[in-house]
Amino acid sequence: MKKALADALEARGYDTLTPVQQAVLEPELDGVDMLVSAQTGSGKTLGFGLAIAPTLLGTAEHFPDAGAPLALIIAPTRELAMQVKRELDWLYDKAGAVMASTVGGMDMRDERRTLARGAHVVVATPGRLRDHITRGSIDLTEIRAVVLDEADEMLDLGFREDLEFILGECPEARQTLLFSATVPAAIAKLAESYQQEAVRVATVSAREQHADIEYHALDVSPRDAENAIINVLRFHEAPNAIVFCNTRAMVNRLTTRLSNRGFSVVALSGELSQAERTHALQAMRDGRARVCVATDVAARGIDLPNLDLVIHAELPTGSDTLLHRSGRTGRAGRKGVSALIVPPSAKKKAQRLLGWAKLSATWGVAPSADAVRDKDRERMLADPAWHEEITEDEEQAVNDLATRFTPQQLAAGYLRLKAERQTAPEDLSAVSSKHTPDPRPEFGPSVWFAIQGGRSAHQDPRRLLPMLCKVGGLTRDDIGAIRIRDEESYFQIADVKASAFEKALGPDMIGEDGLTIRRSEAPPAQGKPSYDRGPRPGSKPYQGKPQGTTKPVEWNDDPAPRTRKPKPEHPNAKPRKPHAERPEGVVEDFKRSSKPGNKPGAKPWQGKPGGKSGGKPFKGKPGGKPGTGGTPVGKPNSKKNKARAAAKKAGES
Repeated sequence: MKKALADALEARGYDTLTPVQQAVLEPELDGVDMLVSAQTGSGKTLGFGLAIAPTLLGTAEHFPDAGAPLALIIAPTRELAMQVKRELDWLYDKAGAVMASTVGGMDMRDERRTLARGAHVVVATPGRLRDHITRGSIDLTEIRAVVLDEADEMLDLGFREDLEFILGECPEARQTLLFSATVPAAIAKLAESYQQEAVRVATVSAREQHADIEYHALDVSPRDAENAIINVLRFHEAPNAIVFCNTRAMVNRLTTRLSNRGFSVVALSGELSQAERTHALQAMRDGRARVCVATDVAARGIDLPNLDLVIHAELPTGSDTLLHRSGRTGRAGRKGVSALIVPPSAKKKAQRLLGWAKLSATWGVAPSADAVRDKDRERMLADPAWHEEITEDEEQAVNDLATRFTPQQLAAGYLRLKAERQTAPEDLSAVSSKHTPDPRPEFGPSVWFAIQGGRSAHQDPRRLLPMLCKVGGLTRDDIGAIRIRDEESYFQIADVKASAFEKALGPDMIGEDGLTIRRSEAPPAQGKPSYDRGPRPGSKPYQGKPQGTTKPVEWNDDPAPRTRKPKPEHPNAKPRKPHAERPEGVVEDFKRSSKPGNKPGAKPWQGKPGGKSGGKPFKGKPGGKPGTGGTPVGKPNSKKNKARAAAKKAGES
């Protein structure tokens, strides 16, 4: 390791390296292409920063003057790219590296000026970097190393074409590193196409991932989902927490709700500008905000200090997203909690997600208001401030309080003042922790009865049940199973109600519509399902139509041709006028009645006067163009017309 980098790690308090950082620093991997898979929070950023240092510096300890970039670091989101730049800033600071970033949402003119001044390492998002390449504002001829961070996420976001374009523009003699939490087939194909004899580095098996994260699946009623989020935040009182939602609308709604309840909260979603997103993350880092409500834009690579709690307000769409969301906590050896808010409709989905991700969660209910208050009391009593010595600045105020109030008054006042500074927990509805419904109880001793009418009479249990309750004086609980057969229907009545039912029907045992009811000696035999009734009784099997035969004449009851049935007249309709008699062979056409032959007595067409059919020539319209024989338009005695005619005559002469 270069001395400048070792000094930077020591200044930051790094005593030991993580497994992925140790793996990429093996001597035999210097300058080698690598495909690295490691869980989130394992220190991958410092890992590839240390891995490419020998390629960038060679034998030197410091970078030369900045010119064309020597390394490209490509990340899927703006937040991750800016975070990578911050990490590499302090890692390469003592080595004299100049860093630059090109990410979407920032001013491209400022980025072009920065690149023109020169940089050793450029951290970029794929789309913006491709724009700079096509515009010619970045020179890639000196590139020695390319790192694709969260490569699987970039492929999921549709950056495959951009990545292939960027890698195609870089020199072939380079070191290429692909860092990814998972290695699907698309990543393996990309590595095969753009890496040379890449070494696969896997530091943690799938069974060991997220060992420092405690998963809780919390059953809540549908109307208490947001209240449960408030109680979970209050129960854990984490220094920093992220609440993940699936949509921007839910982010805005939940941010407003938490802000109204007194939480210091910021929002993070794709609709915000880059400046707003940067300010939101900075507020979480410097302690001005404790809760971040975000979409999955914050699920990859975001590293916040003291982030001990992740809440899934809405379940993610896949197990990979669940892992990346939860991976924002439990990083670098810290413990964390990932809580899934699970309403009844999402319980099976939560179980599938946990199974696909190979995670085990503790199922339970969300913390109640009493549980939150008990946790507050426990934290209060465990606070080390109770055992600290009284300082000189505090002594006067302590003596004044002790002489003015009794111990009970002091304790009550302290509790009240503390409660004013905390958000009150919410009362939640009781939720059953059972995952399967209770089995249906047995009906008990009963008597079977039969009633006329089955499938052939279109009998239906929905009509039969209320009829039996009405005529027999029963309730729905007194009637058990109802079975419909072809000719009869059977129903089950509780043994204690059978005699009363027969008495209510009378000696003839007649129900509604004259249907006869009788006591059945035994339960009905298992009948055929309704969709397989079989042939009707007495029907002959179809033999098929003899080939070459025709329909017999005797099959026609009335061989006469059919006639159209007259439409009945409306009672208020006016009588129609009878049609005039027409000569035989003459067709009446009222739209073209002037043509010969269409109307009796019509004269043949002689043509328009002045037309092609021999009429007199057209003499022109009065006031028309010269040569048509007309006179000017207007009144004959008009002075204006006389002046116009005189001017026209003078012009012709």
